[in-house]
Amino acid sequence: MQQPPVFRLEDYRPTPYAIPAVRLAFDLHPTATRVKAELEIARRPNVAAGTPLVLDGNELKLVAVAVDGVPLGHKAYHAAPDRLEIFAPPAGPFTLEIITEINPDKNRSLMGLYRSGGVFCTQCEAEGFRRITYFYDRPDVLATYTVRLTADKTACPVLLANGNRQETGDLPEGRHFAVWHDPHPKPSYLFACVGGALEALSDRFIAADGKKVELHIYTEPGKTARALYAMDSLKRAFAWDEAKFGRLYDLDIFNIVAVSDFNMGAMENKGLNIFNDKYVLADPQTATDSDYADIERVIAHEYFHNWSGNRITCRDWFQLCLKEGLTVYRDQEFSSDERSRPVQRLIDAAFLTTTQFAEDAGPLAHPVRPRRYAAIDNFYTATVYEKGAELVRMIACLLGEQEFQAGMTLYFTRHDGQACTIEDFIQCFAESSGRNFSRFMLWYEQAGTPQVKADYAYNAGCGSFTLTLEQSLAPTAAGGEAKPMTIPVRFGLVGSDGKDMACKTADKAVQGDVLLLTQAKQIFHFTGLDSRPVPSLLRGFSAPVRLVTSLSRQERLFLAAYDSDLVNRYQMLRGLLIETLIEAGGAANKANAAGPLPAVSFEIAAAQVQMAENEALEPAFRALCLHLPSEAEIAAAQGSNVNPDAIFAARQAFLHILADTGKTRFLALRQHHNVTSAFSPNAFDAGKRAFTNILAEYIAIADNDPEIAAALYTKAGNMTEKLAGLRLLTLYFPTAAATKQALADFEQRFAHEALVMDKWFALQASAAGTDRLETIRQLTRHKLFSYDNPNRVRALIGSFVTQCQTGFHRADGASYRFLAEVILRIDKNNPQLAARLLSFMRSWTQLEQERRSKMQAALQYIAEGRALSRDVSDIVNRLLGKPGVL
Repeated sequence: MQQPPVFRLEDYRPTPYAIPAVRLAFDLHPTATRVKAELEIARRPNVAAGTPLVLDGNELKLVAVAVDGVPLGHKAYHAAPDRLEIFAPPAGPFTLEIITEINPDKNRSLMGLYRSGGVFCTQCEAEGFRRITYFYDRPDVLATYTVRLTADKTACPVLLANGNRQETGDLPEGRHFAVWHDPHPKPSYLFACVGGALEALSDRFIAADGKKVELHIYTEPGKTARALYAMDSLKRAFAWDEAKFGRLYDLDIFNIVAVSDFNMGAMENKGLNIFNDKYVLADPQTATDSDYADIERVIAHEYFHNWSGNRITCRDWFQLCLKEGLTVYRDQEFSSDERSRPVQRLIDAAFLTTTQFAEDAGPLAHPVRPRRYAAIDNFYTATVYEKGAELVRMIACLLGEQEFQAGMTLYFTRHDGQACTIEDFIQCFAESSGRNFSRFMLWYEQAGTPQVKADYAYNAGCGSFTLTLEQSLAPTAAGGEAKPMTIPVRFGLVGSDGKDMACKTADKAVQGDVLLLTQAKQIFHFTGLDSRPVPSLLRGFSAPVRLVTSLSRQERLFLAAYDSDLVNRYQMLRGLLIETLIEAGGAANKANAAGPLPAVSFEIAAAQVQMAENEALEPAFRALCLHLPSEAEIAAAQGSNVNPDAIFAARQAFLHILADTGKTRFLALRQHHNVTSAFSPNAFDAGKRAFTNILAEYIAIADNDPEIAAALYTKAGNMTEKLAGLRLLTLYFPTAAATKQALADFEQRFAHEALVMDKWFALQASAAGTDRLETIRQLTRHKLFSYDNPNRVRALIGSFVTQCQTGFHRADGASYRFLAEVILRIDKNNPQLAARLLSFMRSWTQLEQERRSKMQAALQYIAEGRALSRDVSDIVNRLLGKPGVL
């Protein structure tokens, strides 16, 4: 197994030459696109004259190369598909002209220039631009771009690139052209162009300074009506960024293009965002409420990158969290303001604790800012994105809104037009607030999830309360000696009446409602308490840590019922439930059957029913409280010797306890909250639908009646309810005749709707059962399945691996071998997708011994594959404990 080369943060050096301006001319052709690049090049100060110019390439075919219009002789340069070296460039500024030829039709990596449904489109982050022309393909080389696109007018009536359109015109032989210019210097990863038969939904936004910005969303013909919600989300994102962060848009036009073949969710190319169409297209009959929420979030995320990523970009890829962590924080805040802040916080926290905590606990652990990597594409992780966002949120918690915004304004003002580092970002908060952030930097440098242990004591005689907090960080695959970090612990002391108690403290580490934990162990003293309080810690999930408390079961149930912080109310109940299910699952480890659930299970179920009945709580929050933790979340919390069959059995047993406990009240609640008005994707109606749908789920389970689910499916007036019915049938009544009938009906109705059929594939892949692998194999042979479409692969294979724990983790290891074969197959054309599927095996070391050995064998099978991509080789090396990366 070949080890990929490793890149290290300490090795960073600027390029010897700057490229301040780029002119590109594309002659678009499906199999032979010619690209002429004119690069304005200048030697940097202190670089010796004659220093070779070495540019990056990837599978490029060089047609011609010239300097200042004079073709270079073969002895003046060396060209290979992955590299162009000019041996002795001119000492002064010069223009390098390069002509390359590429084949978009054969480009199934979906990086660089490729075709999706007949539409030419690009994806250049992180290293896709080098598949178009030779260049310094790294984020610290900023240039202005002028782009001329030429194509057949019938096949490509729409021609788009970054910036503002300068010129269009017709050419002989049915061709035409368009010229675009982006005046804002940007790195090559933000380049984009599109050519194809597209329709536009158009609108405009009037900015705070009075500027009128043209807004266009391009889709396949006939689908623009489904982009209306995306357009509405875009306009709200424009307005929110102006109001919240004072950021105005800087071009005359903002374009979005939706394509069906895309490795990522979307890409923030300057002025020309390219989206996976699942994050653009929606109407009530084809999209669920969660689809609408995702569209709103992703549209905002990519727009917010205009400042946090484009105007200010990364010096190098080690700084990826600088743009992604900050922008995820911004999109989460946007969603919180547009929807429900506590519900959004719980959704974000659940993803972090399930996905990122698992990443931290396994062989793929790495710091938010890694110091080395082997494959840049494997950098796009939950640690960089979601944990990176939590670090920004902690800064906001530490400083308060006013000081946080002062630091953000300084950052945007000082570093506009620059490629920056995390140190540049943090320094702005240090200067604006006068605080020392040197210890906080450890969050960017240390891998792993800190644990905070809390103990407390109350002295009734003097009315004092002592809280002891200890932080620790277990060793991870990333290594390194752990040091105590700055952890903001938002808190309250809750009295017996359920209200926060007033108290006094002289401790300078208590800043309002935040405990500032900076040492390995700290003791906080409070006085003026006439009764024993129950401490509510980590309110709002104020830091990405695991909290271990000495609270009794009754104290946790008390907080679940009365804490003024809704996030903690939810977390108390959920934490208690997860511990209970782990205990029951542990008793079942040998027999693979559910052990008896502890008596507290009935208390937890009763508490969940009480929350469901609490009309003071919004429906979306009540729906969340009724959702059980997933099997993957339970496994992540257990951490070792995981038996997926045992977890499944324990979870199913509790599911029936909750259904039986609440059935009568659930019936009344569902009737009371049923949405009868015309469909609207607004957050309140979506919350009511989520609530009534999960109530229907428990009612059907309690009655063991598939007809309840079938009725929900057949009577549904929108995709949210229809899919809820189909989900109920597929997951809980997989062998019922009604299920087979509904699946066939759904396929017949929506066979022509790719995004809807993704849901059909995903549901069947998610159903429990050790025989599910046979269903998956059959579905890979379905006429609508293609390994070349990332959405379809994620829907079927990704859902099976992540949602069907009993099927994927069947004891004979057959599903592990199946996934290994799929990864090797996909790796030949799309390494990025293959590596992402491979990362789902990150928790293999936490399985019980038999399964662990079988998954290790599957990983070894992948490692021994021929001609592995750098992406897959990197991941499998780390999973198997090989040295050298992240």
